[in-house]
Amino acid sequence: MNSGTRSLVGGGVRVAVLALLWGSTFLWTELALRGLSPLQVTLARCTLGALVLVVAGCATGRRLPRGRTVWRHIVIAAFFCNALPFALFSLGQQTVGSGLAGVLNATTPLLSLTLGLVLGTERGPRPVRLAGLLLGFAGTAVIFAPWQDNGPVGWGALAIVAAAASYAVAFTYMGRTLVGRGIPTLSLSAAQLTAATGLVAFALPAGGLEAPELGTTTLIAVVILGVFTTGITFHLTYRVIAEEGATNAAVVGYLLPVVSVLLGALVLNEDIGPRVAIGMVVVLAGVGMTRRQGERHDERTAPAASRTAAGEPRADDGAVENAAANVPLERAR
Repeated sequence: MNSGTRSLVGGGVRVAVLALLWGSTFLWTELALRGLSPLQVTLARCTLGALVLVVAGCATGRRLPRGRTVWRHIVIAAFFCNALPFALFSLGQQTVGSGLAGVLNATTPLLSLTLGLVLGTERGPRPVRLAGLLLGFAGTAVIFAPWQDNGPVGWGALAIVAAAASYAVAFTYMGRTLVGRGIPTLSLSAAQLTAATGLVAFALPAGGLEAPELGTTTLIAVVILGVFTTGITFHLTYRVIAEEGATNAAVVGYLLPVVSVLLGALVLNEDIGPRVAIGMVVVLAGVGMTRRQGERHDERTAPAASRTAAGEPRADDGAVENAAANVPLERAR
């Protein structure tokens, strides 16, 4: 096997692992909610994720960013990219299954494009992208089925869509204020999850002081949720972007709902039904259409040499900024 083939196989394995980790977030959240409140789940995953990244930063000589202005941006990003959406997902999954939660999360790129159109940062989008935007929202309407009394419309589903909207706001803000400032991505992600931990801890009295029921399943779910699908996934995301480009990272976003639905069906015996399955396919088709122009740009602007001599993904790499608008960083999730 030559080096090119090994690189291709290695890249595919990283993308597959990343998709599995991200897509399983909703499964582990649902299991963790069996013993913890939504805010307790949010605090646990932020704390463990921050701990993993801070330790990794110390081990590799990466320090947390300094400066009042940088930290102000980090706190705002932590609120919209971590604290708020994590809490909304946990709240929403009290009434919404893990598979459907993953499907609704796939609306993030659609909301990012909508936000770009509103703010004027998305200029002259091609007709195919606008058609994809309309198609994606049509698929979301099919999933919600407001014309049916038994549709999944409710505060839980709305909370998850609000979480996806929060991601869209966060990625736009991060692209404008944090990306390309010469700060190592590991330092930024560690600082962001640390700030998110403080924000959630501050809100804990509002609904997280009840005694938890820490069974074996709950503990395992919380550890995996915090260490793997929050902390490690954050770092792995940037490795994929740096080494394979933003196009491969964007592919992960298309795989998330598929993984969440399959895990929900296999592990939790969830049945999403044919209407939701059709809606999921329509949403993913719409998302794919909205990314066509961006992916061609990524392929031109994401060379393999997007790493510094120290091995850290370049903070000013255009691929990082492009992917920030296309892929939910939970993952960062």
